[in-house]
Order: sequence, then structure tokens, then C-alpha cells
Amino acid sequence: MVSKKGPTKGSGGKHRNKLRGHGPTPKAEDRVYHKAYRERKAAERRQMADPRLAARRRAAKFAAEPGDLVIGRNAVLEALRVGVPSKELYIATCIEHDDRTREIVQLAGAQGLHLLEADRLEMDRIAHSSNHQGIVLKVQPYQYASLQQLVERAERKANAMSVANTEARIKARPLFIALDGVTDPQNLGAVIRSAAAFGAQGVILPERRSASVTAAAWKVSAGAAAHMPVARVVNLTKALESLKERGYYIIGLDGGGDALVGETGFETDPLVVVLGSEGKGLSRLVREACDSIAGIPISSMVESLNASVAAGISLYAVANARRKAATGTQD
Repeated sequence: MVSKKGPTKGSGGKHRNKLRGHGPTPKAEDRVYHKAYRERKAAERRQMADPRLAARRRAAKFAAEPGDLVIGRNAVLEALRVGVPSKELYIATCIEHDDRTREIVQLAGAQGLHLLEADRLEMDRIAHSSNHQGIVLKVQPYQYASLQQLVERAERKANAMSVANTEARIKARPLFIALDGVTDPQNLGAVIRSAAAFGAQGVILPERRSASVTAAAWKVSAGAAAHMPVARVVNLTKALESLKERGYYIIGLDGGGDALVGETGFETDPLVVVLGSEGKGLSRLVREACDSIAGIPISSMVESLNASVAAGISLYAVANARRKAATGTQD
């Protein structure tokens, strides 16, 4: 019988694991029991407590987060008055208050915004400018809808009005406006406002080479962006083709159109009105996807109209044509 006492076979015996190395010796500042470790931690606490460095960290975090900024007293006041969805209001320390700043603070408090004080250095870093007048507003990113959501919402409304009278049925027929290459957010805001005014059910934008719904667009829309859904599509031409398959007609606006706006014959059908940029107009593929190209008669002294002005005129023409069709009136 073999005895269990004594070392087992092999170098080190049963205590072999104790002979294994533990790697290189840690640095003195990494050893929790060492004086150098305590000194390093004390230095880190002093650095974190430095208000200048803390301001830089907050400003860097603020700049890295998504969103948009409204800078200056007048701009911030207008944004709060029209209800631009916002998150935080930064106010400079020891700011000289006037009627505008007092109303800004009152509106921000009523809307439940976070009010934060910052010194001059931090305000400059947040605004990326020194011309902020001690007021910076951070707005929330706009929540875009999908094209499918726009279509389903418009068609539900049209179906709900199918049992109503003729005038209500015609007015409820889907109407969208699409922008091809409009890059100015103020133009976009004005288009959204016109779309809401004349009964459109949504605005369609391409993801590339197009303005976005920023604070500037929201302000120009005068709050209409809160009620008018906006969809972004990867390819505007394919989006228009998919709408045509669902029974929509596409009217493009161009100076050399073969019909006048409001007189194409498609106004009482489910409709998409497409506007191009002020300089280049409609792109070739978008133009080819249109069922009709309509123009707005203007004086020869003016080469073209601003996109937002053209949108307002065309949407009014569509609304007027629908009203006449519903009431049976003629010019």
C-alpha cells in the first residue's frame, strides 16, 4: 500500500502553485498601501475640484451631446415663445438682467427646463463664440416621422371623412409637400408653416443635401413644426415612386412647366407637390418621376421665387382648386 504522506511526484510537490510568479511589481502609485498612491489620489481630487477644469469638462460634455443651440437674448426669447422643445438654459454668472432675460427665465421655468449658471469661459466654449450675450439655449433633437407613418396617418384621416359631405372628403384627401435640394433651414421652417396653413398632412425631405428641422427652422415655422410631421427619406425619387404605386400623383414646380400651378387636373387626387432649390430647381430623376410639371406665372423681371414663397403659392392653389371642386364653382 502506497503511503499518502510526503511530497508528490514532480518539482515543487503539493505546494507547486506557490512557486508561480505574480508578474511584474506594480508601480508605487498603483499600490493602495503605498504613500505614492495616496499622493496621486489627493492630486486627482484637487484637479477635480478646480472650477476652471470642471467648467472645461462640462463644456466638452455639452458640445459632444447631440442637439442644437440657440444663442443670444432675442433668439432665445423667440424660441421659448414659440415653444421650441428645449432641454437646458445656460445663463452667465452675474449677468445684467433686463426685460428679455427676466422673461427668458420665466418661460424656461414654466417649461420645466434645467437652468444652469456658467462663467464666461464656459459660456464661450459652449456657444463656440463670444457673442452669446450670456444666454445659450440647448434644444432637443427633432423627432422625424417615417414616410410610412405619414402615409398611414393621412389615409386614416381620408378614410374617416369618407362618410362626410363632398367638400369635407375632398379637403381630407392626402396632400404632401416634398423638398428637393432646399438647404436653408429658414426656408424649411416657412414651408412647414405654409403646409400647416393650407391643410397638408406632412413634409418629405431627403436625408442628404437638405435642410434639417433645427432651432432656426422651428422658429420660422412659428410653432407649426409641433403639429406638422416631417419625414426624411434616403432616396427622394424612390419615395415618390412608392407613393405613385399607392395612387398618389406627383406635381413638380418649375418655371418651364407645361401647366399652371393649381390647373394640372390632379389637385383633387392624393397629391405630392415637389419643390426644387432656388438655384438649380428639380433634379433630373425627381423631375422624371413627376406626373406633371407646373409653373407659377411671374414677371420677367424676376428669375425665380424663393422656395418658401413658391410653396405657399402652390399649396394655396391646390387648396383653392379643391375648394372649387367641392362647391362646384368656376372662375
